[in-house]
Amino acid sequence: MSSQERSAVPSIDEASTEEAAPSNDGLMPNRMVIFVGLFSLILLLATALVSVTFRHFAGITGWTSLVIPPLLTLGFVPAMLLGFRRRNAAITALYRLSATALAFLNFALIAALVCWIACGITTLLGTSLNSRLLAFSLYGLAVVVTAYGLINAYWIRTTRATVALPNLPPTWRGRTLALVSDVHLGNVRGNAFVRRIVSRLNALKPDAVLLAGDMFDGAEVDLKTVAQSWEKLAAPQGAYFATGNHDEFSDRSKFITALTRAGVRVLHNEKLDLSGGLQLIGVHDGEAGEPVRFRKILERLSIAHDRASILLTHQPSNLTIPEAAGVSLQVSGHTHGGQFWPWTHVVSRVHGRFAYGLNRLNSLQVLTSSGVGTWGPPIRVGTRSEIVLIRLEAETAS
Repeated sequence: MSSQERSAVPSIDEASTEEAAPSNDGLMPNRMVIFVGLFSLILLLATALVSVTFRHFAGITGWTSLVIPPLLTLGFVPAMLLGFRRRNAAITALYRLSATALAFLNFALIAALVCWIACGITTLLGTSLNSRLLAFSLYGLAVVVTAYGLINAYWIRTTRATVALPNLPPTWRGRTLALVSDVHLGNVRGNAFVRRIVSRLNALKPDAVLLAGDMFDGAEVDLKTVAQSWEKLAAPQGAYFATGNHDEFSDRSKFITALTRAGVRVLHNEKLDLSGGLQLIGVHDGEAGEPVRFRKILERLSIAHDRASILLTHQPSNLTIPEAAGVSLQVSGHTHGGQFWPWTHVVSRVHGRFAYGLNRLNSLQVLTSSGVGTWGPPIRVGTRSEIVLIRLEAETAS
């Protein structure tokens, strides 16, 4: 942002600065060990099933079909862990290769299960099965779907939403906000991706930009370079950020400092008034994930109920707390909409109707974005990478 645009950013409500955000020391070691162990075991078993099934049905022999697939997928865990500590070309290459292999594994596992189901059905019916054709067809389809997912994830769309808020200040009626979440800068996406996002935002010309966490993937990145690209953002009311869970995998203060230097306003569990009287609140993910602390933060901010308010926080969870506090609209990300099938169904079961889109909990409206980036497998199947352009309107009495 230019110096003129930064000067338009409103001052903070002094009463809201008491709950400053401390740095986060990252994941507890025992939790990380359990996660790594279980995740690696699942990957090994899934890859073994995929490999053995293909050998059996396609009639493939040789050690490569049993050894190479597990090496590719199991490389994801060490690449992810090494990426938390250091950054170099070898780690980046290993991460990208293994993450893509992990994407293929998802669909290949489905192909393997279908192979065995088809085999069981034909056995029960006493009919013959061209097992080789079946294996190559299903595993080939898995390759095609993976390739589609890679292309689909790279393609950024603009999703438009109109939100009617009670007590919306007259100067904000018909104006727009852009919601960007889950950029996940790291081993897959970097500065070029940020430049594409900023370019798209400048073309959309929103009045303000809301960055709903997970800007960073947790891996080491060139913070100065990727953050500087946000300086080119031209939003009259500024850009605002609250951390996501990935931003807190290590000391989040380094990410906050980099974004602040680039002109992004980081909301440390605080409230401010945008020009024109719209209340904007930002709560970091670590604090929003603790119900007691989350409630105390919102109570301390003394949200005015006679003016519309927007809460920027990463996850669409603990929603009864902002609803009770009188928040008009919460904007979030985190879910990725499930990112790719069949995890889209899993996420829908976990988050219910708040997994994606605009939904309501009594007086609180919740807008959840599927995000613009990806985590893990760099694919999207059944979802899309998006920037949400929100048009604000006044809610009329029914």
